[in-house]
Amino acid sequence: MAKGNQKKIGGKPLTHSLLEHYQPIDGVVDEMVDASGNPRPAWRAFLEALEDLGPEKLARRFARADQYLRDAGVYYRVYDKAGANEREWPLAHVPLLIEEQEWAAISAGLVQRADLFEETLADIYGPNRLIEKGILPAGLIAASPEYLRPVVGTKPASGHFLHMLAFELGRGPDDRWWVLGDRTQAPSGAGFALENRVATTRALSDIYGEMHVHRLAGFFRRFRDALIGMANDTGGRVAILTPGPLNETYYEHAYIARYLGIMLLEGEDLTVSGGKLMVRTVSGLKPVGVLWRRLDAAFADPLELRPDSQIGTPGLVEAIRRGTVSAVNALGSGLMETRALLSFLPRISRELRGEELLLPSVATWWCGQDSEREHVLANLDRMVVGPALSTRLAFEDDDATRLGSTLSDAERAELVARIKDGGGDFVGQEAVTLSTTPVYIGGWLEPRPASLRVYLARTPDGWTVMPGGFARVGFSQDATAIAMQRGGQAADVWVVSDRPVERETLLPQEHDSFTRSMPGSLPSRAAENLTWLGRYIERSEDTARVLRAYHVRLAETSDPETPLLADIRDYLEPFGIDVETAIPLGLISTLDSAVYSAGQIRDRFSPDGWLALKDLSKTIHQFAKTVAPGDDATRAMTVILRKLAGFSGLLHENMYRFTGWRFLEIGRRLERGIQIARMLARLTRKGAPDGALDMMLEIGDSVMTHRRQYPVQAGRRTVIDLLALDPLNPRSILFQLERLKAEIGMLPSVGAEGHMSPAAKEILQLNTAIAVMEPSDMTAQVIDDLASEIGGLYNSLAKAYFG
Repeated sequence: MAKGNQKKIGGKPLTHSLLEHYQPIDGVVDEMVDASGNPRPAWRAFLEALEDLGPEKLARRFARADQYLRDAGVYYRVYDKAGANEREWPLAHVPLLIEEQEWAAISAGLVQRADLFEETLADIYGPNRLIEKGILPAGLIAASPEYLRPVVGTKPASGHFLHMLAFELGRGPDDRWWVLGDRTQAPSGAGFALENRVATTRALSDIYGEMHVHRLAGFFRRFRDALIGMANDTGGRVAILTPGPLNETYYEHAYIARYLGIMLLEGEDLTVSGGKLMVRTVSGLKPVGVLWRRLDAAFADPLELRPDSQIGTPGLVEAIRRGTVSAVNALGSGLMETRALLSFLPRISRELRGEELLLPSVATWWCGQDSEREHVLANLDRMVVGPALSTRLAFEDDDATRLGSTLSDAERAELVARIKDGGGDFVGQEAVTLSTTPVYIGGWLEPRPASLRVYLARTPDGWTVMPGGFARVGFSQDATAIAMQRGGQAADVWVVSDRPVERETLLPQEHDSFTRSMPGSLPSRAAENLTWLGRYIERSEDTARVLRAYHVRLAETSDPETPLLADIRDYLEPFGIDVETAIPLGLISTLDSAVYSAGQIRDRFSPDGWLALKDLSKTIHQFAKTVAPGDDATRAMTVILRKLAGFSGLLHENMYRFTGWRFLEIGRRLERGIQIARMLARLTRKGAPDGALDMMLEIGDSVMTHRRQYPVQAGRRTVIDLLALDPLNPRSILFQLERLKAEIGMLPSVGAEGHMSPAAKEILQLNTAIAVMEPSDMTAQVIDDLASEIGGLYNSLAKAYFG
């Protein structure tokens, strides 16, 4: 680049300018540079710092951010023709910078808008004066699927319809911020905003630390405290209601629940009893006072709303009517997302608040009115026309939304005819030209269109605005390509001050008093999934041990028809384990089931635990493509066992020893007892092939212990004594029964206080019976029956705790 063309930042020339190829788009506002091509004030120090790092360090820094997101398992779900797929979170590494003064103006406009929405909903579901005065068309409201008649006249228990909001903003060519859309239903993305911040600061920690960027933690702390305060008023717990793991933003639901320490529930976890919303827990039914719902309201109650919903809770509407639970946000609040309502907001604001909107909406005309319809038809070339009742943004809804300037003559004629015939079904909106923000591509910065999503939360002191949010950034210059489902990226947003900012955290201040509270009641579904996670992991380990022992001997003999190998093959076949395949599908399926069970309870998993489990799954699927039977399979099984042990160790050492851990431990001990008993019965029976006892010790990981304990060669009685009756051997059946007796005995009481549960009685009887046995008493049939009795314990547990 010629010296005369060098751009300057803060008076300094850029020796390796990231801006060398930066070409702002004509007629489009650029967030980083002004109309003359000079960096805006908030960007100068940032660009200077990037220049100092240089391209090689920047590439390593940004790779560090990507690695963090992979390690944390951050994903979102995309639905396309191939079905539902998990995608890695697409971080745009360069944050969007906004000056504190400008952010204050944005915040004031959004707080005003939030208050307006609250008053509008209170009127629509209350006295209906806006419709009575003709300010809102009755037909438009009545036609909206978001207008829920069953909650008309219901006053929220908290006194408010809205508690958490998001607004999509775009900066237009006039340099003003415009509201492109409103999120009042169940706003998503706040958790992703946190992850964007963590990942970006991992890459740019030194720059972040010097630039006085406002923190996000205070926003979440104030909202969490507000939710807890609301729950105390209604005498229940706080819970997040998720549609489940198949939802596109389920990761965020689990992340927020874990971050704030709030129970994550699905509709099936809840029931309504005596007009109160209750969660099914292993300690019985417990009241829920605040439900932060992350599913659309229409699916919340199949009894009074959508009867085909399988993710809701029958009776929830009645509980809300009675005021025994507060919904965040109130059912029916999604009405304010309706695209056509944007055209009425200025007049509503003047009517209800006597104010003009500080932040205008994107210009919108509802075609159900004559003059507005004619205006849209007369200006079709600069209009985006879409469904009036849509709750999606125009650039998200491109299958149903048409840009007038791109229509062929035939398409134009068809659209005009449809508008004339049914104008109330359409809105016209001014085509949005979004401002651009820089993205880092191949060592250079390039401009891409972006929108800004900002979050507001209600607290006892009023609305608080998240000082940041996240920006949706396009991969290309196409403004419609910024939606996450259509390939957009997400960038952190830094609100930059010219002076030091408060370092807020979620932790209490040093002078604050506190009490140590025990973890909340464990939902029954979570307990069941924890139990099965323990079982699937233990089943995978047992299968891998058997397969390793098999392939060690296959590698030595090269003859799969030896009596011992044939016997093992016959034993495994009914369980779907085909030893002719080095990594059998049955083993893969068991591990996939463990991942599924863990995925149902992501809020109860540390990132390390989840990463270890996903790494294990990835390893076994890779081995399935490359590993051959024999010695190769032996080494593969050793790797799998090592990773299984690593995952189990993470859970065992890091998981809080409360009810959830007990069910996980019970699952492990049940499965280990069953598997050891089955294999022991098989390999110690009369007529077992030569080498069976040695293989049993190897599978039971007890070869060295046997050599130390018994000064004789392995015999049937010594093997049974060690692997069935030794209370100190962590692989023995008796050891599993002792652990089961201890853990089951400490589970919450589900019957009359002071009485043992059926499961506790069963394990006590079984433990006592085995403890007094001698090796000579334990025939193959006795041991096999024992496996069935241990398996039967699960049925008693399920009846008591999982029903």
